Amino acid sequence: MRSEYTVTQVNSYIKNMFSQDFLLKSLTVKGEVSNCKYHSSGHIYFTLKDSGGSIACVMFKGDADRGLKFRMQEGQQVKVSGAITVYERDGKYQLYARLIELDGAGVLYEKFEELKNRLKESGMFADEYKQPIPKYIRTLGVVTAPTGAAVRDIINVSTRRNPHIQIILYPAIVQGDSAAESIVRGIEYLAQTEVDVIIVGRGGGSIEDLWAFNEEIVAQAIFDCPVPIISAVGHETDTTIADFVADKRAATPSQAAELAVFEYDRFIQDLKDYQYTLGLRMDRKLKNLSLEEKRYAESLRHLSPMGKIRDRLLRMDQYQDMLEQAMNGRLQSARHRLNIDIERLKGLSPLDRLKGGYSYVSGADGKNVRSIGDVNLGDELKVYVSDGTISVTTTGKEAETIWQQKN
Repeated sequence: MRSEYTVTQVNSYIKNMFSQDFLLKSLTVKGEVSNCKYHSSGHIYFTLKDSGGSIACVMFKGDADRGLKFRMQEGQQVKVSGAITVYERDGKYQLYARLIELDGAGVLYEKFEELKNRLKESGMFADEYKQPIPKYIRTLGVVTAPTGAAVRDIINVSTRRNPHIQIILYPAIVQGDSAAESIVRGIEYLAQTEVDVIIVGRGGGSIEDLWAFNEEIVAQAIFDCPVPIISAVGHETDTTIADFVADKRAATPSQAAELAVFEYDRFIQDLKDYQYTLGLRMDRKLKNLSLEEKRYAESLRHLSPMGKIRDRLLRMDQYQDMLEQAMNGRLQSARHRLNIDIERLKGLSPLDRLKGGYSYVSGADGKNVRSIGDVNLGDELKVYVSDGTISVTTTGKEAETIWQQKN
């Protein structure tokens, strides 16, 4: 009959096998740190990996206090010493670390982080110190190896974009013990020429290969350079101190050339577009100015002294016409009233009454005789009739009542 086991029994058996293996009891494993987590208990959980696989690791607080002299971070290359055994509950094996040391690349990474933080605190990475990259340049300086893909890419891209660009190459050593000093000399040399922009860089490689661009003297030379510098070190994923200090960082040397050198054909087309746009705007501006000039001329014509004089003359003519109309109206009204008064006077005129058979009697003094008391007997009187005057002498006079009684 086939034997049956529980999960716990199987895991315990596997753990016992691991514990009996002499190699797994004490070994050192090299790899890259990932998924690193510092637990609140003080334990450290992380994964150690390389290009072919990964292994789970744990370092307990007691071991970390004794066997870990730095703070672990993602991407560090380390050497982990300890034992591999099985965690029975989960049925997983893992490396229980007792000692963790930085590997060769890991040491460089630590130096990189230390210098990076120190230069950042000093202000060398600050945006206010970044120089703008000129949009249109005539001369390009390049500090890189005289052979290799980087210099070829820069030259090919630059001349393709602008066949008239002038490139001054400083053949620098970009790898090895003397690389940093060579790069600094190249930057200082080109800064004394009439280049408009400098590209400093090289092709890709390991952190050891690119280390010259992580040296402090190179960072200082880039920071002090009066000419704008574009850093183009390695591939897109590579990052160096030079990238942080430079005025502009390019992912690759080819991109650096694109950032530094303007596209000549596009520049010519832009000039034509600007010329066309400028012509349209000038025409529009001239038309607007012409219309404005006409408005000003019209306003000046109305506001000029001669214009005002003409306006006053026109108003005087209008006032004269109004005055003549008013005077004619007044005269017509006066004539009408005069005719009425004449007709009334005609009705009261003695001459008209004389023509109707009446007479007019006056004394010697010419005064009208209105009463018998105005004359005495023997007075000379004149009687006016329609066709002449009759002189008479008063021989008697009678009161009206007597005259009325006789009639």
